[in-house]
Amino acid sequence: MSEIKIIRSKRKTLAIEITKEAEVLVRAPYRLSTVEIQKFIVEKQDWILKHVRKRMDELQEKENTPAMTLSPADVQMLAKDACSYIPERVRYFAPLIGVNYGRITIRNQKTRWGSCSSKGNLNFNCLLMLTPKEVIDYVVVHELCHRLEMNHSPKFWAEVEKILPDYKIHRKWLKDNGGKLIDAMTHQ
Repeated sequence: MSEIKIIRSKRKTLAIEITKEAEVLVRAPYRLSTVEIQKFIVEKQDWILKHVRKRMDELQEKENTPAMTLSPADVQMLAKDACSYIPERVRYFAPLIGVNYGRITIRNQKTRWGSCSSKGNLNFNCLLMLTPKEVIDYVVVHELCHRLEMNHSPKFWAEVEKILPDYKIHRKWLKDNGGKLIDAMTHQ
């Protein structure tokens, strides 16, 4: 078993944590002796081994998962699909939000899913076509709400929430999965 790191703090109880990297952390109160902590570790040894193995398996599986790659032709096809689908969604949501907009551009950006200029021009990433439709709607609504608030203030998020009460789910999906999609394009 890997080395066990003991972290002492003002806490009242002992706890074991297996990190994403399969490291074992034992969190212990200042008042407990090293002997008491070691006794706890021995008692929990089976649990620790089971969870470290599980985490190691997850790490191994993640390393063996082939990265998705998109050819220039794939990106071109996504852009073509986005050019017909995304403006349709913009036309649907703009009146619901109560805003107008300028030009809509589809790009294959490496850092952004969408943007809105002060003139109301909207840019969208063609890779959005690889996400669930609800995520595309979230990005469209997000950019259109910038027509009301050109920031990410609580007022801005309240506007997004008026249209998409569950926007946080789609925002999280993008945060959790978006990097893989961007990587697929950058590994051409």
